[in-house]
Amino acid sequence: MKPDLNEDIKKQNSSIQSDVKIVKTDNGASNGQDKCPKCGATDIALNINTGKLRCNFCRYEFEPVKVEGFETDISDLEGSVIASGAQNIIADTNDIVTLKCSSCGAEVVIDTSEVTQARCHWCRNTLSINEQIPNGSIPDVVLPFAVKKEEAQSVIRAFVNKRKFYANTKFKQEFTTNNIMSVYFPYMIVDLNAHARLVGQGERLVRRYTRGDNEHRRTYYDADLYDVSREFDLTVEGLTVESNSDRLNKSDDDKTNNVINAIMPFDIENAVKWNANYLRGCTSERRDINIEDLKPLVNAQFKDISRFVANESLTEYDRGVAWSSETLDVLGEQWKSAYLPVWLYSYQEVRGNKKTLHYVAVNARTKEVMGSVPIHIPKLLAISALVELLGIILMLFVDFDYSYLFLSLGIIYYFIIYYKYRNKNARHRHELETKRTITNLRKKDSYVMRLKELSNSRMLGANNTSVRGVEFTGKVKSEKDKNN
Repeated sequence: MKPDLNEDIKKQNSSIQSDVKIVKTDNGASNGQDKCPKCGATDIALNINTGKLRCNFCRYEFEPVKVEGFETDISDLEGSVIASGAQNIIADTNDIVTLKCSSCGAEVVIDTSEVTQARCHWCRNTLSINEQIPNGSIPDVVLPFAVKKEEAQSVIRAFVNKRKFYANTKFKQEFTTNNIMSVYFPYMIVDLNAHARLVGQGERLVRRYTRGDNEHRRTYYDADLYDVSREFDLTVEGLTVESNSDRLNKSDDDKTNNVINAIMPFDIENAVKWNANYLRGCTSERRDINIEDLKPLVNAQFKDISRFVANESLTEYDRGVAWSSETLDVLGEQWKSAYLPVWLYSYQEVRGNKKTLHYVAVNARTKEVMGSVPIHIPKLLAISALVELLGIILMLFVDFDYSYLFLSLGIIYYFIIYYKYRNKNARHRHELETKRTITNLRKKDSYVMRLKELSNSRMLGANNTSVRGVEFTGKVKSEKDKNN
């Protein structure tokens, strides 16, 4: 018998309040055979050219089904709306599901932690898991692949070819795009309706000037100081965060998870109701993080968005703004789980006892690419040393007030190449790339005083361009904790 998800979730999740609305997204779904309405065949797969499911026997195509029941005008969103597939994972859920084939009566066992489809071993009909199971394996929506394998191979090849010169020799010998995989990664999609208020001080540059001679020359700045406040209504649509603990861990040097994060955003407005046939021929990871664990990261990203949207009305404060208070009153939020498509190339680099898994990822909707290529470190160090030697020569023979900077040329060159190949700081710029709207903007700017002979080029304590919602700092509960 299928467990009562709502009751189990309400007991476990202390963060869910009485005003929570649960939207059941698997209404009408049933496990077993998904039959073509035209010929009755179960051999159904995605037609990547149209984004529709197609019967591989009679070629009939199915119109994608959208999920209903969600608030589409986010400015009207109130309370918490949680899709049934985004509810808490129940730790003791049995991943093994046994289905009875409606064609021949045979029993087919499916391990939902690994796959959501299996063929009947007697009649060869395909059986699918479409009803939600509280183990994180069945999302609310899925975004179909729109980029063909050949296109993804070309994008990955072009990305790597630009980084061949310093690439690890073994990697160059073994690199091939034939083994790229189509993967569905689990994400949470979150909408927000909120009221934001920011209070602080900002500085406007009045003039810049220098004093002194030669090595005693110094640059000074005069600036006007203002008390500043911004208040506005904010809606955010489709903030997307990973919901697998392994993918959220971007600080692990053994894996280059950050490059997968960097290929966002996805066109999630085109996501459709979950159907196991969309995953045919693909691999997938399942969600293992609950809403309560993700909330600290999501709230930090929402505040980043509000901080950056406020910057659009602060252009005159060219030395920066230091916010002393940032308040975000949440009026409504909406959560749903999703599978989003990625073409993934991976390569494990082994150096002594250290192993690093490098990824090159392609957004299977937009062709956005990001990756990490293993570097031939001795070669890079040698050429960086030559650049450093050139810098020393330039310092000795070029008449330049800041000639000492030439001493850093080799170091600068090394890090430019390293970051081009490794892309360790690459990430999804959620603060700028997430759809958001502000209304009812209220501004207050009050002159305080003129500051003279400042030695710093930017306002001390300026934080209006800081980003805090990058690293996942929450904790995923252990199986023991989840059972208690």
